[in-house]
Amino acid sequence: MTKQRWGRTLFAVYGPTLMASIGFGAVIPLVAIQARALGASVGLAAFITALNALAQVMGDLPAGIVADRLGEKYAIVAACLIDTCTMAMVFVARSLIVLAIAVFLQGLTAAVFSLARQTYITERIPVHWRARAMSTLGGVFRIGWFIGPLAAAAVITRWDLITAFCFAGAMSFLAAVVTLAMPSLPGEPTGLRGIRQRQQEDHPATFDILRQHRHVLLTLGVGCLCLMLIRSVRQTIIPLWCEAHGISPAATSLIYSISMGFDVLLFFPGGWIMDRFGRWFVSVPTIAVMSLCLLALPLSHTAGTIALVACLLGFGNGVSSGIVNTLGADMSPSYGRPQFLAGWRVFGDGGAALGPLIVSAATALVSLPFASILVGAIGLAGTGWLARYVPHQVVPDEAEVTVGAGGGPGPEPSGDASTRG
Repeated sequence: MTKQRWGRTLFAVYGPTLMASIGFGAVIPLVAIQARALGASVGLAAFITALNALAQVMGDLPAGIVADRLGEKYAIVAACLIDTCTMAMVFVARSLIVLAIAVFLQGLTAAVFSLARQTYITERIPVHWRARAMSTLGGVFRIGWFIGPLAAAAVITRWDLITAFCFAGAMSFLAAVVTLAMPSLPGEPTGLRGIRQRQQEDHPATFDILRQHRHVLLTLGVGCLCLMLIRSVRQTIIPLWCEAHGISPAATSLIYSISMGFDVLLFFPGGWIMDRFGRWFVSVPTIAVMSLCLLALPLSHTAGTIALVACLLGFGNGVSSGIVNTLGADMSPSYGRPQFLAGWRVFGDGGAALGPLIVSAATALVSLPFASILVGAIGLAGTGWLARYVPHQVVPDEAEVTVGAGGGPGPEPSGDASTRG
């Protein structure tokens, strides 16, 4: 592939991702505030905010069907255009019901966008660059989530809160336009003719694909659920722990920002380690370190010690950027890849949604220190699980892998583990 074509491919992959994530990052912190402004109670505002994560989990399996029927490129375009319309609905209607519907729809479109983007990179990027491509994708999302709130603050200062939703819709529309410039996969028809041709092709049933590869999903997928659970907890437990120890909101924001800095700085080194030495050497150390940090959090009582724990959590989260997507791509079969990755994303998104719920329930029933210890213990169990099932070696291109005790790749004796393709 020529340098010009490579440049076009990379811009088409990461450009729309950056634009869409800026829009997403701009409005997600504002959903609860807008709900309160429209008259919602604190509990209802929290529920409306949680609809986004719930919709992503519910939308993962249908997203596989959409990507398979439309193709990755046009699935992304459709998701961005629908997101544009939902943000316009919020801007025009300004009601709680419309806000709740828009947040839910945005979660569904995020599921389609993420699945299609993962499938496209899996197909388009050579395997020896895959982890770096996936980790960079995660890094671009983080950069967008960092820029988004800053852009929203500027928009709100110049106009008002509701205009930030219009800004988010505009970013999604730009993402759709840029995606149209994305190169199609080799041999894939383009335009409406290509979509009609895809409708006439044989499409595997989602549950048939998931049943064929159930061994991978119930072993490596469960381990990734634990990893995503640990990674998502940081966003909830660090602010709560700071508040419980009398640390000011400004200092809490500073601690969290420093922790987030590691996310932005370390995503590419993590991808390089995965490509050079193997996925095991990022996934297992990451979940182990983050679990130990959560177990140690109850011992921290000052801003300095809490910041140290937060930075170590950020280090683990940054280095492991893209690991779940990379492992899913490695395990995905050539036939039925969108359907497999849709099932794979249910585990990852499910873990991300489950983490804050566990913290909330454990804190309400017992205490916040107990919640930290409980999640840390779950993480240690997940460490052992991943240590067993993640392959130690880099998966070779066009090789067949099996996931079992010891985690090493080998010939596939049955249909349960999948050809990476």
